[in-house]
Amino acid sequence: MINVVLKPSVRDLRHADLASCGWAGTETHLAGVAGQLERARLGEVDYLAVCTETDVPVAKGGIDYRAEEGAGTLWQLAVHPALQACGIGTFLIGAAELRIRNRGLLHAELGVAEDNTRARALYERLGYVARGRRPDAWTEQAPDGALRRHEAMCTVMRKRLV
Repeated sequence: MINVVLKPSVRDLRHADLASCGWAGTETHLAGVAGQLERARLGEVDYLAVCTETDVPVAKGGIDYRAEEGAGTLWQLAVHPALQACGIGTFLIGAAELRIRNRGLLHAELGVAEDNTRARALYERLGYVARGRRPDAWTEQAPDGALRRHEAMCTVMRKRLV
């Protein structure tokens, strides 16, 4: 067994990073992320990248400051599949919560698909508490390139930031 020690850092995601983020989703998804970077330029959202020492993103996620009054809403959280369960998601969420607190907001919120038990367990471990349910839907790109609508019931979770 080989142990590798990563020294991650967090910074704003940049357009130039998208070319190395194919692990995070399809071309359609990354085009959507590119659109969110324009919202980041306007200050409506933050879009973070967790990077290795070589400045290559291995995790990414957004914080929307307009989705929920008084809270920063985390969304599109993803960690490179080869690095999941290594603490990078926890590191990303901690950085996002710091950004939210620095905006003077007291809560972080997110939605997690009810069939995503692994992610929900992480959020609960980090102090997020279920506060309701809501349907969500998004467009996905199939392996053949076709676009399809994915619908899911999500648990809305919130954490008070102190």
